[in-house]
Amino acid sequence: MNLAKMLSLGEVTRVRVPTQEQEALRDLSRAREKAAKELAHAKQRVNAFILRHGLYYPQKSRWTRQHLEWLRRQHFEHKTAQLTLEADLELVGMLKEHLKRLETEIIAQIQTCEYQEVINALMCFRGIDVTTAFGLAVEIGDWTRFTGSSLGSYVGLVPSEHYSGLTRSQGSITKAGNTYVRRLLVETAGLHDRPYARHGARLVKQFQLVDSASRARALEGNRRLHRVWEQFNKRAKMRVKANTAVARELAGWCWSVAAPLQKKAAREPIFTEAAMHVA
Repeated sequence: MNLAKMLSLGEVTRVRVPTQEQEALRDLSRAREKAAKELAHAKQRVNAFILRHGLYYPQKSRWTRQHLEWLRRQHFEHKTAQLTLEADLELVGMLKEHLKRLETEIIAQIQTCEYQEVINALMCFRGIDVTTAFGLAVEIGDWTRFTGSSLGSYVGLVPSEHYSGLTRSQGSITKAGNTYVRRLLVETAGLHDRPYARHGARLVKQFQLVDSASRARALEGNRRLHRVWEQFNKRAKMRVKANTAVARELAGWCWSVAAPLQKKAAREPIFTEAAMHVA
């Protein structure tokens, strides 16, 4: 009876239950995220081990082929220390192969999954590569459930609010909803601070895979997000706060290309072999 009353008053929030196939795609995306974290931690252990023994790599870039060769040339007086370094380097190599295998599988799944058009459209934004677009697409799922502003609230990128009488104050972001999606948006938002004079080779190639509406929207979004960063920099805005604000706006731009594609797909009739026979 209580549930019926809440339903009649509109107090029951509608939720979306993903299918088994959609849940499997989520598991693949999260497995890739976990593998990337484990690889980063393994590299940090090697760096800490080398520094603890007073060794310093002379170049700035690390984990290149030259850096790995330099690491393998290091020798220690104690055999246990040498075995520790070799074991850590072996683990880094195994995790790199594991991560590469998962990313290859993600690329293969994109070619046949229902989110292919959405992923191609999301990749038209600066900083969104194939794994990021795949993660955003499968985690959000049905973009038509949201609006450009409500999506930011769904992933916890809006400021918290506190009311006391007629006083309204805002605090830090709520950090509600999907942590994985929020992290992907925050990481991508920081890349829009880089100079943006022309499109890179990847974006030019990606624009050819989407329709004109998605391409125009992505171009507008890329310019807008970079202008927002420039305004924040002129005002000497704290970078963490600026990055969060750009991430919130990026969520709306992603929705603006993904939701129309899913609405269009829902309106298109599906012609099965039996239906065509009857016609």
